[in-house]
Amino acid sequence: MALENKLGITNSAELAREEEKISKKKALMLFESGMLDELEAGTFAALAEIHKYLFSDIYDFAGKVRTVNLAKENFRFAPLMYLHSALENIDRMPQSAFDEIIEKYVEMNIAHPFREGNGRSTRIWLDQILKKELHQVVDWSMVDKEDYLLAMERSPIRDIEIKHVLKAALTHEINNRDLYMKGIDTSYFYEGYTTFKTEELETEGIMKNAVCREPDN
Repeated sequence: MALENKLGITNSAELAREEEKISKKKALMLFESGMLDELEAGTFAALAEIHKYLFSDIYDFAGKVRTVNLAKENFRFAPLMYLHSALENIDRMPQSAFDEIIEKYVEMNIAHPFREGNGRSTRIWLDQILKKELHQVVDWSMVDKEDYLLAMERSPIRDIEIKHVLKAALTHEINNRDLYMKGIDTSYFYEGYTTFKTEELETEGIMKNAVCREPDN
């Protein structure tokens, strides 16, 4: 059964396809617009704005703190009764060094503040912090899916693995548009979304605008 959505889709596979297409386009627009550089890096408010931008065309809950408890396999994310205080504590965590930033990222993953789309929005949020504080970002195309998922699964107990995995993929190419698009595709791949390439969606938009443009007289 599909999550309740603004598109009126009841088939979960169809919803996943449309969610990927729409939110990947919005992710590219996030980069193009410069909006990411205007948000206060490392705050929940910034993450909520990213999530809202990505998913507001699809879900009413975009950018809003979840109202249900969530679990993945045997791991329970932050219970509702502690969620708001957890987010306040994360806001106060230091973020001046790489280890501090990843520790903050791990805590935000444990909080899992949204009903859907946590991983995809939080990885953009992580890069925003790294860019501001260290003038680096993660080249996600260099991060193996299984290495990343296993390291994240273990991170609430032992975060040394995720620090090692992500540190090895750091790059100073913070404004590289192609690297950003590849990163979005990889981030979605981690979550099982592989139907569309961000670059192809960009081309589709350009072609559509060309067709719709009035011919010159």
